[in-house]
Amino acid sequence: MITVTEATAHAGALERLSDEGVSIWLDDLSRRRIESGDLAELVATRHVVGVTTNPSIFQAAIGSGAGYEEQLADLAVRGVTVDEAVRMLTTADVRAAADVLRPVYDRTGGRDGRVSIEVDPRLAHDTTATVAEAEQLAWLVDRPNVMIKIPATKAGLPAITEVIGAGISVNVTLIFSLERYREVMDAYLAGLERAREAGLDLSEIHSVASFFVSRVDAEIDKRLTLLGTDEALALKGRAALANARLAHEAYEHAFDGERWRSLEGAGANRQRPLWASTGVKDPAYKDTLYVDELVASGTVNTMPEATLNAVADHGDVRGDTVTGGYDRARADLAAVERLGIAYDEVVRQLEDEGVAKFEVAWQDLLDAVTKSLNSKGVDAE
Repeated sequence: MITVTEATAHAGALERLSDEGVSIWLDDLSRRRIESGDLAELVATRHVVGVTTNPSIFQAAIGSGAGYEEQLADLAVRGVTVDEAVRMLTTADVRAAADVLRPVYDRTGGRDGRVSIEVDPRLAHDTTATVAEAEQLAWLVDRPNVMIKIPATKAGLPAITEVIGAGISVNVTLIFSLERYREVMDAYLAGLERAREAGLDLSEIHSVASFFVSRVDAEIDKRLTLLGTDEALALKGRAALANARLAHEAYEHAFDGERWRSLEGAGANRQRPLWASTGVKDPAYKDTLYVDELVASGTVNTMPEATLNAVADHGDVRGDTVTGGYDRARADLAAVERLGIAYDEVVRQLEDEGVAKFEVAWQDLLDAVTKSLNSKGVDAE
């Protein structure tokens, strides 16, 4: 656990990041982190104002068994199915984390203090089931500061509209392409319009759009390396930042028109861009790259703990590093395209892989919980 003294000594860059208008969210959660007081300490000393989870995070946490033994024993006695057991385990963690973050939620008027939980990734291509699962998760967690994560698949888009229209706050996840991001923002605005027609209070509905960063470099850099020319190698490490910066430009356009102003006048909140997958995968790059270079007021950066610690230790927060870079970003992506690396094909592949990876992690989690239930003398279905 981080001591208060250590945190205070190294909080400078995190404080500057927060002062720049970037909300710092932790991309991790476990029962041990909650019960040890570590999460509360990060909130108190490291400017953490939100938490995101995903199937991989829960697989690592619950798969370890640490802190879950008592609840698993109770679930085994009840003879629940493995799907129900996983839902009970994950929503319990999110509910507890939401309670830790509740003062932040109250202080920021619902803008931050959020904890996200994802719908079953096996439902990513089923609109109706995604909506039903989102409503069920919101009911089970039963906290105003929960956000339900819905993947930005084609089937996810109408689900976003319907869930927002029902007054449930949403974290849209697995966004890789600019075209899909524009569709996500349109789905959000359509949901707000539906909520307004239903007479709901728009000021209580919040959303973020999780735009993935490092995976774009990982895939495009691999292709640039295979080309091996000086021109190709010079472009390594530039595509992900370019993609994210152009996403921010798209965000500025989407929330600067008559459609938005009408909703804003009714109390609506902007759907903030959230930089996800900000842990650097290439050790040749600075480990704070996707934080230092994506500073813009009104955005969220969700970081794994290693990245959070790196930023606290040696982050280089020097003001806005996004809004002045749109022309360079367009040039960088155009240069990649000229080398024969098709942007549309890359981002489509990344979306498919993202959904598949979460499905695998979810199945691993189901297998681990099944094993735990069976070890307690109960056959999990």
